[in-house]
Amino acid sequence: MEAELWGRRIRAFRKLKGFTQAELAKSIDVSLSVLGEIERGNRMPTEAIIQRISETLGVSVDEMLEFNKES
Repeated sequence: MEAELWGRRIRAFRKLKGFTQAELAKSIDVSLSVLGEIERGNRMPTEAIIQRISETLGVSVDEMLEFNKES
């Protein structure tokens, strides 16, 4: 369940910031397949990946956490 929530958050912020999956995956140094698995909720992102995503997209980890509570 937690993996699904993170996946939705990451996908929503990625789209909001105008990144493709391929662009974000390259920026955070993970394979496209790993990012796809995370966004689909099949894989839990590590803390390091969450941090790199937040830095790349220019949103705080707290913002990503709050996003789900409001949805």
